[in-house]
Amino acid sequence: MKKVAISACLLGSKCRYDGSDNYDPKILGLLECYELVPFCPEDFCYGTPRPTMDLIDKGREIKVISNLTQADLTPPIKEYAKAFFNMNKDLELFIGKDRSPSCGVCSSKVYNINKELISTSGSGVMAQMAKSLDIDCFDAEEYLKLKKGI
Repeated sequence: MKKVAISACLLGSKCRYDGSDNYDPKILGLLECYELVPFCPEDFCYGTPRPTMDLIDKGREIKVISNLTQADLTPPIKEYAKAFFNMNKDLELFIGKDRSPSCGVCSSKVYNINKELISTSGSGVMAQMAKSLDIDCFDAEEYLKLKKGI
């Protein structure tokens, strides 16, 4: 059975920053022939609920920065992603939650150091790693449109 990495919030896990989920039965219906491998680096690294975080372009690198403390949250998320992909080497598909700073594939907001929006098509830290491993990657909304021919 083919394996797909999928944001846990899409499966109904209450792991969003505010303790809610993004349960999406439509996307689950499209993935019935896959073995689903859920992930949530933000919940694993920082718990739920947690302060919000954003992608900030620091010049040489885009970092995940806490909106509460301004701390760089990137290293633990990268370590989680590295361990996840090392344990799941046979993934054929990655579906991230749109606009997430960790798993958004091509819809994450990126700000400059003055918190001015510079892009709405960034990739979250974990999604970047999935792309670098040549895994087919989609935001959930993009995947739904693709499969429904919209």
